[in-house]
Amino acid sequence: MKYIRTYLVMIVALIAWPLSIWAQAGSAALPALIPLPVTITPTADAFYITPATRIVAGQASLNKIAGLLNGYVIGYGGKSLSKTAVAAGSDFISLTIDSTAVPYKEGYLLHIDKKAIRCIGHDAGGVLHGLQTLRQLWSGGGNSIKVPGYTIDDHPRFAYRGMALDVSRHLFPVSFIKKYIDLLALYKFNTFHWHLTDDQGWRIEIKQYPKLQSVAAWRNETLIGHKKELPHRFDGKRYGGYYTQQQIKEVVQYAADRQITIIPEIEMPGHASAALAAYPALGCTGGPYTTATYWGVFDDVYCAGNDSTFVFLQNVLDEVMALFPSAYIHIGGDECPKTRWRVCAKCQQRKRALRLADEHALQSYFIQRMEQYVNSKGRHIIGWDEILEGGLAPNATVMSWRGEEGGKAAIAQHHRVIMTPETNCYFDYYQSLYNEEPLAAGGFTPLQKVYGYEPLAGNTDNATSDYLAGVEGQAWSEYYTSEKQAAYMIFPRAMALAELAWTPTKQRNYDNFLNRLRGEARLLKQEKINYDAHFDDITYTSAPLQNNVLQINLQSSYPGGEIRFTTDNTGPTSQSALYTSAVEIKNTCTVKALLFNKKHQPAGRLFQQAFRIHKAVGAAVTLQNKPMDRFNPGNTTLVNGLFGSNRYNDNQWLGFSGNDLQAVIDLGKEQTVQHLSLEVLNYHWQRMWAPVTLQLLASKDGAHYSELYRQDSFPVNGINRLDVPVTPVQAQYIKVIGTNKGTIPAGEYGAGGNALLLIDEIVVE
Repeated sequence: MKYIRTYLVMIVALIAWPLSIWAQAGSAALPALIPLPVTITPTADAFYITPATRIVAGQASLNKIAGLLNGYVIGYGGKSLSKTAVAAGSDFISLTIDSTAVPYKEGYLLHIDKKAIRCIGHDAGGVLHGLQTLRQLWSGGGNSIKVPGYTIDDHPRFAYRGMALDVSRHLFPVSFIKKYIDLLALYKFNTFHWHLTDDQGWRIEIKQYPKLQSVAAWRNETLIGHKKELPHRFDGKRYGGYYTQQQIKEVVQYAADRQITIIPEIEMPGHASAALAAYPALGCTGGPYTTATYWGVFDDVYCAGNDSTFVFLQNVLDEVMALFPSAYIHIGGDECPKTRWRVCAKCQQRKRALRLADEHALQSYFIQRMEQYVNSKGRHIIGWDEILEGGLAPNATVMSWRGEEGGKAAIAQHHRVIMTPETNCYFDYYQSLYNEEPLAAGGFTPLQKVYGYEPLAGNTDNATSDYLAGVEGQAWSEYYTSEKQAAYMIFPRAMALAELAWTPTKQRNYDNFLNRLRGEARLLKQEKINYDAHFDDITYTSAPLQNNVLQINLQSSYPGGEIRFTTDNTGPTSQSALYTSAVEIKNTCTVKALLFNKKHQPAGRLFQQAFRIHKAVGAAVTLQNKPMDRFNPGNTTLVNGLFGSNRYNDNQWLGFSGNDLQAVIDLGKEQTVQHLSLEVLNYHWQRMWAPVTLQLLASKDGAHYSELYRQDSFPVNGINRLDVPVTPVQAQYIKVIGTNKGTIPAGEYGAGGNALLLIDEIVVE
C-alpha cells in the first residue's frame, strides 16, 4: 500500500496540468474519448498489452471487474491474461479502490506508461469507468494491443446518468438488453430505466397473477405506419411475450457487474390497458378491455376507488422489488385521463370520503398511497412530472419530461429531480430532416440539440444543485421495429447525453465532440452498432432580404469537405458550383447540394430544399395571439418561402393551442393580389385540428377589410392546402383568420384538452 500511495503522489503532480494546456495543440489532438475526462495529460510512452501482461486486482471485490477487463481484451482480439494479487515489476494492469486518493464518487485515476497501467477508483464504479476509458484508448489487436500514454483524473458531473428503454411497444430479446447495458457502461451511464408495462403489453412475469403472462403480454396485432395516418392500418399478427423472473434476475446481475442499477417502471394509474385486459375488475367499467394495438393515451385506467386495485399493485410491486434491488421504483403517473373517474361511482365515493377537491387530487391520493407502500419496503418512488398534479407525494423523485417546469416546481418543494425534457432527451424523435430517415414519433432532436442541452440553465437558486440528480435519455419503442433501428435511433445521441451528464459544462465543445465521435467509429463498428453516422450532413439557414429575395446559407461539420450545389433541379456533381458564401434565391427553385471529401468523392446524403418566392416573402407579420412554445419559430415563418412537411417537426409550422389564428401581412405597399394559398394541418391523432373556419381578407389601409375567401371544411387527414385564385384586388394588407376548434370533443384523442391549430406558408401572388 505504501508503494501505491507513493505512486499516487506522482500521479497527482502530473495531473495538475489543466486540460486547457493539452488542448492548445488543437481539438483534433484529444483522443477519441466519450465522455471527455475532466483532466487528461499525455505521458511519454505507450503500454502494450501482450499475452504476458498480468491483471492485478487490489481487492477481492474487484475480481469480477478484472474478469470483465479480461473479456474486453479477448473481445478485442487479444489473449486471455493471467491474474495475480500483487503489482510487482512491470507489464501489469492494476485495479485498486482508494477513496482517499480519488475523493469523488465514481471517480478514477488512470495512469498509463510503458511499464504498467494503473487504474485507481473511488469505488468499484470508478474502477470500471477507468477501464471503459482504457477500452476507448487502445488500438491494434492480437498479441499486441497498444494503449497510448496518458494520466487521466476523472469524475462525473451528475450522480444520476440514465438511459431508458421501452419494451412494452416492442419487445427486445435478453441478448439485446445485455448489449444495451454494455453500451451504457462503455459511455459511463450508471442507470438503466426499464419501462416494463404499458397499454400495449406487460413484459414482466408476476407469478401471483398468471394472466399478466397469458393475456396482458399479448396484443392481437400492431399498428403499421404512423399513428397520425388515418385510417389506421394493422399487420394482423399476434405479438407479445415477457421476461421470466429468471431472465430478469440474470439481467439485473449482468447490469450490476457493470456497475449499472436497473430501475423498473410499472405504470400506474394510467397506461394500464394490458393489465385491465387480464384483470378487468381493476377498471372502472369492468370491461371488457383489450391490450392496445396502437399508440396513444387511453381513457381506461386503474380504478382509484377500488381497494382491490391497490392490493393488486402492491402484490405486483412485492414481486418486482424482490427482483430489483434498486433504491428507486418508477411508478409512472403520467398521461392518466380522468374521464372514467369522473363518472365512476367508486371513484366519486372515494373523492367524497376523502374530501378531495377534484380528480387531480384523486390521482395524488393514488400516487401517495402507493408511495407509502413502497416506502414501507425501504424503497422510494420516481414518477413523471404529472405526479405534481393535485399535490406531490412526500418523498417522490420527479422525472421532468414535459419541459423543465415540472422539475423547477419539484425542486422548489425540495424534491429530487431528473431532467429528461422531450425536446432534448427523447430519442424516438427524428434526428435529421432528410426524407431518408426511418419513421419516427414526430419531433426533431438532432445530435447538436442533445449535446447543447443544459439542465435548468440560468437558474441561480443555490438549492438547485442539491436537488438536481441528473439527466436521462428516453428510448420509446413505438417506431423501433427492430434492434437495428433501435440502435440507429439511440446512438450517437446517447453519447452526446453521456458527455453532458459527465463532463463539466465549461469543457464541453460540440466541434471537439464531433472530432472524438468520428474517432469512435472504429469502436462502434467493432461492437456492431448500427448508429446514425449522418451528423455531418448538409444543413441550411435562410433569411429574407429586400425585394422578395432569400439568402441561403449551407453548412456542414465535415472536416475538410466542400459543398457543391445546383438550383436548376439537376443533381450536383464534383463539377457543380462550389459553395463559398451565402446564395441569393430570387426565383422559385429547389436547391440541391452534396458534400465531397478531399478526394472529390461524395461524403454524405443529397441535400434538397424547395424555396417558393412570392410577394409576401420577408413581409412584416403581426399576430393577435401568441403561438404555443412548441410551434413558435417566429412570425415571419408564415412568409419565409418554405413549406412545412407532414412530419411537422421542421420548425416551419406556427401553432396555436386553443387560441384562434389572426395574422396580418403587410406587403409594404399597395399591390395587385390575384392568388392566395396556405397550408393547415389536420392530424386528430396528434391533437392537431384544422380551423373550424378560415377567412382570407384584404385591405388597402389596414383598417377596412373585404373578405376574399372563406372555407369551413378540411377533409384531408394531413396537410390541407388551400389554393385560391381571387378576383384581382389592390391591397397592402392581407389578413388570415382561423377559428380554433377549441376543446377537443369527447370520443376524440386528447378529449377535453386544447386543440392545436397549425398553419404554414401564406403565399401571396
